[in-house]
Amino acid sequence: MPASAKLIAYLDAQAAESDRWKAKNRYYYESIERILRFHVPPGASVLEIGCGTGDLLNALAPGRGVGMDVSPKMAERARARYPGLTFIAGDAEELRLSEKFDYIILSDVVGYLEDIQRAFEQLRKVCHSRTRVIVTYYNYLWEPVLRLGERLGMKRPQPEQNWLPLLSAFCNRVLSGLPLLRKLCLVQLVVARPAPVPVSEDSISCSVIVPARNERGNIEGAVARTPRMGRHTELIFVEGNSSDGTAEEIERVIAANPGRDIKLVRQGIGVGKGDAMRKGFAAANGDILIILDGDLTVPPEDLPKFFSALASGGGEFINGSRLVYPMEEQAMRFLNTLGNKFFSVAFTWLLDQPFRDTLCGTKALCRKDYERIAAGRSYFGDFDPFGDFDLIFGAAKLDLKIVEVPIRYRERKYGTTQISRFRHGWLLLRMCFFALRRIKFA
Repeated sequence: MPASAKLIAYLDAQAAESDRWKAKNRYYYESIERILRFHVPPGASVLEIGCGTGDLLNALAPGRGVGMDVSPKMAERARARYPGLTFIAGDAEELRLSEKFDYIILSDVVGYLEDIQRAFEQLRKVCHSRTRVIVTYYNYLWEPVLRLGERLGMKRPQPEQNWLPLLSAFCNRVLSGLPLLRKLCLVQLVVARPAPVPVSEDSISCSVIVPARNERGNIEGAVARTPRMGRHTELIFVEGNSSDGTAEEIERVIAANPGRDIKLVRQGIGVGKGDAMRKGFAAANGDILIILDGDLTVPPEDLPKFFSALASGGGEFINGSRLVYPMEEQAMRFLNTLGNKFFSVAFTWLLDQPFRDTLCGTKALCRKDYERIAAGRSYFGDFDPFGDFDLIFGAAKLDLKIVEVPIRYRERKYGTTQISRFRHGWLLLRMCFFALRRIKFA
């Protein structure tokens, strides 16, 4: 059902007053811009439904920006204000666009729609497989306060959210994430993706990256136990200047397995698993990238679970979880277990989604998504020596669907752990505080 003539006339009449109301409620509108800038990287293609006079769309710095509003006068003012963007008068329930967008924004617009279901069905026309639809709308618990604001002249007299400046930035960015209090937030934000379409596993290839430093005794097992997945599976060992002959063992195993696609990448002057992982990803040719720790404490036989989760569309970033099944007795020391549980709680709060295990070395994602994470790495910095937080933070910022796959964690059979519980634990804690600033206080 198209928008009513009464609604269009009302919004046309409001066009001239838009700037005055935005100035009066500037804190609220700036907060919405800040939130959306976290989710929408500059240079993306963006469609905003209900764009008003175009201020929010312009603030997102899109490479291709299209704004649509049911009010012709709103669209006209937006065109005059931002000639570098495209603005059209149109109805979300009768969408007449044919191009695809990376992001579709519906900010404070759901309340105007005559038929919400039809509007969201229409959005399929402008979505590709990686499109994200971002919806903001006010919490209905605040309805009495908002109505009071209208009567006092503090809020525009229409069902659009505006901020009543009573709470500090600390409350909005920190307390708002706490249990119970989060239910009282004025603004609700939802990031959605198109329903996934499963891909035939036989049509996609896979690269398994194995960082290996002083893992000579595990190389042959890694090759023998890693299943073939998809159309083609390549194994990439990134050797980290070992002192036990790991590089020579990798070369021997390559020669002994001419039927397997195995590569040796030397880490060179780089240090740490994170650096090794990135060098392995750079050398990979597979559609799907999977990390397997060289200590084989995560069984290589479990890797098809990660591959299938991506191929089925069930997730876009697959994170292993070691804290579901019982572990072998010496697999994880007590303090390590406590540290893992602490970081899982911290990440659940930081990223607003549940995590059981942030430090499991086995992770999987599509190569195209990794390239997007790498392109935006500067946002969180490039100082993660392990690579786990780097990938998780990057996946969360891209709003990838994160799914955890339970795995059975085994005791190391060869070599010794290269993790220092206290030194590396302190480093990981510092990284969490850095992410806190970039996520909650950006």
